[in-house]
Amino acid sequence: MTTLYGLNNCDTCKKARKWLERFGVAYSFVDYRDQRQAPDTLVEWKDKLGGWDAMINKSSTTWRTLPDNRRTPGSDAEWKLLLKEYPQLIRRPLVVADDGTIAQGFSDNGFKKRFGVGSLG
Repeated sequence: MTTLYGLNNCDTCKKARKWLERFGVAYSFVDYRDQRQAPDTLVEWKDKLGGWDAMINKSSTTWRTLPDNRRTPGSDAEWKLLLKEYPQLIRRPLVVADDGTIAQGFSDNGFKKRFGVGSLG
């Protein structure tokens, strides 16, 4: 089953959830503010997504209000600590498929392609 990670109050996560329901795609939803992910899971996501920078929403208010020294983590340990404290920095939604592939974000056509449903025309 696909797992959608995000925040309950995130508009993009809500759109993604409605899309999955509309097309009958079985999924579970995890609010990563309520259910913090293990450091090893964060590292796995980072590795599959192409690095910490690719995984973080740097246009978020949370990111912009961080002190400068917190916006330049120099190690995996510092990144894991930052995301433990501020899980909302993870670009969302984060979608983990049954086969372990990971993608971030939501678009109608992107989800149609990913889940092989609907018409792309």
